[in-house]
Amino acid sequence: MTTTDRFFCADAARIRGDSLAGSAPRGTVWVLIEYRGAWPANGYDGIDLDPVVKAHVWAAAHAVRARIFLVRRLVRPRPEGPGRWAVLHYERSGAYRQRWGTWNSDQDLVEIAEALRSPGPLDEPPVVLVCVHGQHDICCAVRGRPVARALSERWPNLVWECTHVGGDRFAANVVVVPDGTYYGVLDPASAVGVVEEHLAGRIHPDFLRGYTDLAPPQQVAVAALLARFGPAGRHDYTVTGTARDGDDWRVRVELHAPHPTAFDVEVRARRTGPYRLTCRGPVPSPAVAYEVRSIHPA
Repeated sequence: MTTTDRFFCADAARIRGDSLAGSAPRGTVWVLIEYRGAWPANGYDGIDLDPVVKAHVWAAAHAVRARIFLVRRLVRPRPEGPGRWAVLHYERSGAYRQRWGTWNSDQDLVEIAEALRSPGPLDEPPVVLVCVHGQHDICCAVRGRPVARALSERWPNLVWECTHVGGDRFAANVVVVPDGTYYGVLDPASAVGVVEEHLAGRIHPDFLRGYTDLAPPQQVAVAALLARFGPAGRHDYTVTGTARDGDDWRVRVELHAPHPTAFDVEVRARRTGPYRLTCRGPVPSPAVAYEVRSIHPA
């Protein structure tokens, strides 16, 4: 197979016009481990760590439904000295907590389990993750690395390359944590603009996949309001009610500023495809897409 014949899931998704909204996976806790060796296709599961330590960290993360990402800085030469790890929490109140540490030996990573039980301090700057996990999906590397480079040049202290975040067909994917905001279908120029606006408290719907504390129909409802009324901060909208009738959802969302207002957003789910959703997935699979049917003041 020649390069021109090779299947790229991100190219196919763009041709189909796959919708971004509602595609962010759920999660409010993240574990980051700086790992400077080669990243296997299955990420943390495949790296060479002491098996007892590895199982202990996995069990602690699994207990709170935390996702584990391997991360690295985009610098040459590679940094020396201890690697870093972090545990990041997004709380229901909207508070962001982070706890950071370093590791020289595998045993040092046991501290992650304790950090998962005791969230860290507030007011740390956000972390910007860019998926570049080419061993998992080639589109993540081809599209993610130029984005990681552009963002690292602008915000060298905030940006990390990371392993698989989900939604390979939406590469390049950028995740801001711990607030749990997923963006996709980015290139270097759009990524810089998106992150700049995000850090200024203005989230736009154009590249937004969703907020990870919300279910997919709720993510879609918030994105629809951002599209109608303009960019807003991460907590300017709150989902206060959700009702389901088969494939139809009614999501009530409250806007807090400039004046409290509530909206009912009608969302319909439908199955697509089947399509090849990843570069490595040879078997076509359906996906769920969402259509906003109406928006009404509540």
